[in-house]
Amino acid sequence: MTIISWFDLLWCLIPIVLVCGIYISWQGKPSEILIASARMGVQLIAVGYVLVSIFENPNPWISLLIVSLMMVVAAWIAIRPVKEHSGILLPAIIALGSSVALHLFISIIFVLNAESWFQPQLLIPLAGMYFANTMNAISLSAERYHAELKNLKSPEEARLTAFHAAMIPQVNSLLAVGLVALPGMMTGQILSGVSPLVAVRYQIMIMTMVLGTSGMGAAIMLWLVSRAKKSEKITDNSTP
Repeated sequence: MTIISWFDLLWCLIPIVLVCGIYISWQGKPSEILIASARMGVQLIAVGYVLVSIFENPNPWISLLIVSLMMVVAAWIAIRPVKEHSGILLPAIIALGSSVALHLFISIIFVLNAESWFQPQLLIPLAGMYFANTMNAISLSAERYHAELKNLKSPEEARLTAFHAAMIPQVNSLLAVGLVALPGMMTGQILSGVSPLVAVRYQIMIMTMVLGTSGMGAAIMLWLVSRAKKSEKITDNSTP
């Protein structure tokens, strides 16, 4: 496997400069790109050092703490489009936690046949991928659900439309994989020297589990949000 040096990474500044140049030429502000890129670099380097320490000294409590932190952060990010609605964070945490926990269990125990569920080399990367995709599905579903309600759609119609919208990225990725693009995990394994046929099996596991976490997470989120809406209506109707 080719080792990328820190000096070689300087070439990665070129895409950042190009995008910032577009912002400047169109009289925009490139500060958002610069801040996001700087944060990305600092966060990834910090996470790299943390993971090295965790991998060398695996501990179930530390693994659970990290996964729990990832879940809370993912839930917080997921509710950004609908943060003006009260009580939306808890449903997001429940949807993320329940859907990702189930699919992590299936992946680690049954598919990968791991000796222990808390192996950080398995648990943390898989949890990260599952949380990221489920977070996006939850965010899309919640935003679309409230938008449809504003358009005077019934709760049932709004829920179905929101679920369809949340699943569009997952369906597109299933249709495009292998024909349009090689997914990140598969590409990384191939670059590290793993046989493409082995990488394919891992990618199939990832994509099916992501489909499940996204669908289940969006469904739970919509169910909880719709229940809350019904409760609000009942309360409003009963208020004199």
